Amino acid sequence: MLKQYLVLTLLSIATLAHGNDIAKEPDTLTNWFQNLSVAKEKVTQLQLYVQDILTGPTPTTIPVANANSTFTSPTLFGLVAVLDDPVRIAPSPDSEIVARARGFFAYSSLEEISIHMTFNLVFTSGEYNGSALSLVGHNPYLHEFRELPVVGGSGAFRLARGVALVRTVLLNATTGDAFFQYNVTVLHY
Repeated sequence: MLKQYLVLTLLSIATLAHGNDIAKEPDTLTNWFQNLSVAKEKVTQLQLYVQDILTGPTPTTIPVANANSTFTSPTLFGLVAVLDDPVRIAPSPDSEIVARARGFFAYSSLEEISIHMTFNLVFTSGEYNGSALSLVGHNPYLHEFRELPVVGGSGAFRLARGVALVRTVLLNATTGDAFFQYNVTVLHY
């Protein structure tokens, strides 16, 4: 099992190293930072839809840990999950996938259903293919609108900072499967 894991990890690293616009040499990054003082800061606005799939043969969000008291807690306090959700251009399972939301979250409040999220929007096609945005923050899940800070990025989004306004646009009350609209505004170079 460990051998398979190592082989898959090495293959993944090799694929990523050749499949995007990320700097491949230290000198490339050094030059980029040296030219930063004359670079113009850009504002980019994106509207994306994260599809959270909890059921079926290939769920994209999976619980990986919980406290002994998690399932008696009204807020699921202590539940930790990992995600690799498709990010689409519209709230439909048939719409184009442009990125993946990859990371983890934990139910972190005793008072309300609220999660702490740490994840990347990893762009897999289009103009930003190979780039990523990093989001970290408090997500009070039952509020209509939530803000998540954008705390960084890579590729086209180096030194990104900004905010994502999140709202639930579709929720299957039986399965928990959902679509979340992310209106992202970022400053970057």
